[in-house]
Amino acid sequence: MTLVDAARAVRENAHAPYSNFKVGAAIRAKSGAVYTGCNVENIAYPEGTCAEAGAIAAMCAAGEYEIAEVAVIADSPAPVPPCGGCRQKLAEFAAGDVPVTMATTAGLRETVSVAGLLPGAFGAAHMEKG
Repeated sequence: MTLVDAARAVRENAHAPYSNFKVGAAIRAKSGAVYTGCNVENIAYPEGTCAEAGAIAAMCAAGEYEIAEVAVIADSPAPVPPCGGCRQKLAEFAAGDVPVTMATTAGLRETVSVAGLLPGAFGAAHMEKG
């Protein structure tokens, strides 16, 4: 099963009764293990959870903290990139050259790097004392 296939499968579990916009995400950790997440909406916007955030939480819950590859899928005319908050979350656990494949349920794909999604990302180096 590819990473996009894993994201496609978990997308079906999304809780999206308000937007009807289901998103699935899959992360391959440095170990090779795959972690998945789906969006979970809440009537009290913006209290929902993005698919990417769910996959990252699953990875951390398993004791892993380094992302090697990401896939995100949605039923959209064009591949959907992670939101700004999730771009920052991905940058927390992934090097800039980590590939992020964005896919549609119809089969379109686009792959960019984490750095390409979030140029000039705020990182740990910014927290160092000068």
